[in-house]
Amino acid sequence: MADINVAEANDFKQYIAVMIDGEQYGIDINYIDNIVRMQRITRVPKAQEYFAGVINLRGEVVPVMSLRLKFGLEADSYGPKSRILIIKPEAQASIGFIVDEVLEVVTIADKNIDHVSDVEEKSYVIGVGKHLKGLVSILNINAVLAEKEANS
Repeated sequence: MADINVAEANDFKQYIAVMIDGEQYGIDINYIDNIVRMQRITRVPKAQEYFAGVINLRGEVVPVMSLRLKFGLEADSYGPKSRILIIKPEAQASIGFIVDEVLEVVTIADKNIDHVSDVEEKSYVIGVGKHLKGLVSILNINAVLAEKEANS
């Protein structure tokens, strides 16, 4: 009986639910290194439009990306709930994602995620999860970062 519970537990994933332009997005909690309040971002000349600049986080220079601009939305307007999520992909340096608001940690069963078809290989969204508080678009972190590297 314990084996069944372990199998069921493995069918769930945790995501940090964030708001971007009025929509909920989920980022796999395993990618999250830190969540920091908005701070001064130093611009970098000739960078991509969606690259906001860099911040100094405990002595480490971290590049920061505007997900709004990356997704082709209107530019960020920072408010009291704006945050920078520090993402730490496995084999890469940290990068910050600017979001309008961090909502909560949500747990979504794999069976409650409708995966996007493979028509768009570099899609920023890998699926849409059904959660008590509505739908959560699950971000494909690798696609968001891969295009950044391809354009630089």
